[in-house]
Amino acid sequence: MSTATLTDIPRIARGFRLQWEDAQQAYVLLYPEGMVQLNASAGQILSRCDGARSVADLVGELEREFEAEGLSGDVLAFLDLAARQRWVEWP
Repeated sequence: MSTATLTDIPRIARGFRLQWEDAQQAYVLLYPEGMVQLNASAGQILSRCDGARSVADLVGELEREFEAEGLSGDVLAFLDLAARQRWVEWP
């Protein structure tokens, strides 16, 4: 996959399921062979990858929620990593 852009609309890839685990107090990404426990930032990003919001929308939500600025570079870098891991896809 090429580098993610702000206009892309990511979603959790088929074969994966994102869910909150109370016992671990973290988002996890489940797939047939196992599970990935996500750090807080990754969980917040992936929880917004619903196939309806663009990356720009997602970044805006994160910046408002966490009262931060300039998150687009970090979000794009993470989505590139997530795409290489096949955790996200682009409808």
